[in-house]
This record gives sequence, structure tokens and C-alpha cells, in this order.
Amino acid sequence: MASTLKINTLTGVSTAGSIAVTGEGNSTTTNLQQGLCKAWVNFDGTGTIATRDTQNISGLTDGGTGVYAIAYTSSLNNDDYSYQIHGTSSSSGGITKLTSASGSITTSDIDVQSLNAAQSAYQDNDDNSVSVHGDLA
Repeated sequence: MASTLKINTLTGVSTAGSIAVTGEGNSTTTNLQQGLCKAWVNFDGTGTIATRDTQNISGLTDGGTGVYAIAYTSSLNNDDYSYQIHGTSSSSGGITKLTSASGSITTSDIDVQSLNAAQSAYQDNDDNSVSVHGDLA
């Protein structure tokens, strides 16, 4: 028999924002809050850059060919968070990687460079995705 649970808010008993989830086999627990993606964006980096969809992203800044700054709506607790970056160009191939040229990982934003397949020059890629896992401030 299937069940449906409809609620607006989940709150932990000992810590309001922390809920433990027991894993398969009842052997481990995972903190639900820690496992959630805290920010992500999918954007077109060609021409006038534009987001396709986002979560916790307040804006994108075009810093020139293949250079983008991604600002968070809600800052992270520190700059030691995990991030995943992917990008491709449908016309010429290419990759997207993190740049640290301008101190690009902060609690409020991350800077990204798009490079050609040979990683020899900046290039605007049309399919870019960034996701961030960490603690919100």
C-alpha cells in the first residue's frame, strides 16, 4: 500500500536545520542538510550570457571571452566548499575549468574560465554548469 506525506517544513528535534537519514542496511546515517546542493547554475556563455536555470544564484557577470563570475544569493560559510564545473561548446569543442587568477573562490561567488579543447585559449562555451556543495552561512 502506497503512502503520501504532505508537509511544508521538516525540522530536526535536537538541531532545527539538521535531519539524520539512516542509510541502506541501517549501517550509517547521513545528515540531510549536508548532502544537499547549495547552489547551481546552467548557463549559455556565448553572446549575451544567460542562465537557463539556477538555484541560489543572484547573477552572472561576463568578464570577457570565456570568463564568468557567478554570484550566490546566500553566501557560503567558508571558501572550503566543493564545486563541480562542466562546459562544452557545440561548435568547436572545449572544456570549462576553474580559474583562481583573481582569487576566484569566495563565500559569495566563484569565477570560471572556459577554454578550448587544447586549453590554449579562452573560448565562450554554450553549455556551462556549476554546482556547489558546502555549508551556507
